[in-house]
Amino acid sequence: MQHPPTRNEAPRLRPQARGGAESREQSLVRRTTLPSGLRVVTETVPGVRSASVGVWVGVGSRDEGRPVAGAAHFLEHLLFKSTPTRSAVEIAQAVDAVGGELNAFTAREHTCYYAHVLDTDLALGLDLVSDVVLRGRCAAADVEVERDVVLEEIAMRDDDPEDSLGDEFLTAMFGDHPVGRPVIGSVESVTAMTRNQLHSFHIRRYTPERMVVAVAGNVDHDEVLALVREYFGPRLGGSCDPVKPRTGGGRIPGEPELRLITRDAEQTHMLLGVRAPGRHWKHRWALAVLNGALGGGLSSRLFQQIRETRGLAYSVYSSVDTFADSGALSVYAGCLPERFDEVAKVATEVLAEVARDGITESECRIAKGSLRGAMVLGLEDSASRMHRIGRNELHYGEHRSLASALDSIDAVTLDEVNAVAHKLLNGRYGAAVLGDYTSKKKLPKQFSSLS
Repeated sequence: MQHPPTRNEAPRLRPQARGGAESREQSLVRRTTLPSGLRVVTETVPGVRSASVGVWVGVGSRDEGRPVAGAAHFLEHLLFKSTPTRSAVEIAQAVDAVGGELNAFTAREHTCYYAHVLDTDLALGLDLVSDVVLRGRCAAADVEVERDVVLEEIAMRDDDPEDSLGDEFLTAMFGDHPVGRPVIGSVESVTAMTRNQLHSFHIRRYTPERMVVAVAGNVDHDEVLALVREYFGPRLGGSCDPVKPRTGGGRIPGEPELRLITRDAEQTHMLLGVRAPGRHWKHRWALAVLNGALGGGLSSRLFQQIRETRGLAYSVYSSVDTFADSGALSVYAGCLPERFDEVAKVATEVLAEVARDGITESECRIAKGSLRGAMVLGLEDSASRMHRIGRNELHYGEHRSLASALDSIDAVTLDEVNAVAHKLLNGRYGAAVLGDYTSKKKLPKQFSSLS
């Protein structure tokens, strides 16, 4: 078939004077923008026998209206049910026959459909993913079957304390803002959703200018490009600029609050945190280092104080949720109910101490080393490489090399980390608690100011 011309093909990136890892990595990443606005990004990974294919769509749960909350996730399920040429069984058999993996996930700001196969099965992987994403049928009968599956998933979420708590915490932090709503939707919204609503969501939102095809492994960019042109076919007609990276929708209204999930459980679970700026913030690497020092590893302050020194909890850690225009730095702990008062006391004391005095030079050094090591070790397979280049293209509109990320971590100073700690940890806190409490008033006194 005749292929549309390439509008903007980036040349194979040349090694820069810096040399070393930067040169080697950049020589393996290529990017092409087709006239339709579809972006194709590949990374050749020498020495592997696999290929990971991802179609990233810049649409997630924050793009839904409240009446169709959960539509992006519901649609992700539904598209695997059938296409004009394959049934759900045939899709499953095709990937099982080559020992591959075919799956998808929905987040608040994007949806990703991916396949992980042998390099010799690259064409099949790309064929399957594009068939599902572009031609999933949204048949009425399939909607009813998959509705029950999604409702079961909501029930499963409700049975998992950490999953339930995570959704409730983001609601506590962001209220009725779209990032504060659960990706999965609610029983009410999923039950009420119609086939027409899902089909319309698919047709209106899943357009080439919102998509990135990311492929990593033992692959060749030109071969991938030819396959994309073949399998995307008629969808590549017309001319359109890629949708610009999301910057968010302005200020988050309201203030963080306290949310309580009353449940007769063996443990009490807590998430306590503060709002943070989004992923475009210039101090985001300092925030990552602060997170590592607070609760990112075995030597972190929270882990040492709560688990190692006092033995109050098995699981305690901190984490960062990051969106285009906002985020949250949070602390999680799960413990026996009789120990919750002391866990809350120690956790808030640690946060207040770091807000006041900052972290030490040693803590900063260890956190930076941990962050560097985790980043490098996390990119030792083609799937993780595909996820990195796909997210970078969708979120930033460019390839951000591993070497540049490592340089950014190295450039973080103790003063910068402590300035971030002072700015964020002195802010308004929000929290979610799951446990056998019938009233917020019965929670430890550390939560009284949040009620």
